[in-house]
Amino acid sequence: QVQLVESGGGLVQPGGSLRLSCAASGFTLDYYDIDWFRQAPGKEREWVSCISSIDGSTYYVDSVKGRFTTSRDNAKNTVYLQIDSLKPEDTAVYSCAATTARRGCTVVAAWYDHWGQGTQVTVSS
Repeated sequence: QVQLVESGGGLVQPGGSLRLSCAASGFTLDYYDIDWFRQAPGKEREWVSCISSIDGSTYYVDSVKGRFTTSRDNAKNTVYLQIDSLKPEDTAVYSCAATTARRGCTVVAAWYDHWGQGTQVTVSS
């Protein structure tokens, strides 16, 4: 079965950390740019980050730069999103998406081939 499965979400206090995983099955991630998105209650989905299929370069929305790090382990067919210094405004459902619509994260993807189901991150004291 072709799918992306996220894991690693949870409830964390402000200032805490989580590592989200995005594991692929039924296909290999090597040739896909992998983007992370998040959607908070009552808000539109927001693009968070991209990791390039070409050279592993990473790109982030300004609000998470310096706090979020995405990485990929092609041997494990998994992409990660390390999220540090969490803030209450980071609370959202985080989803990963794989695309061949572009390679290198340099433009907005016209489509995504695969989406994960999402994992909830809640930042609260």
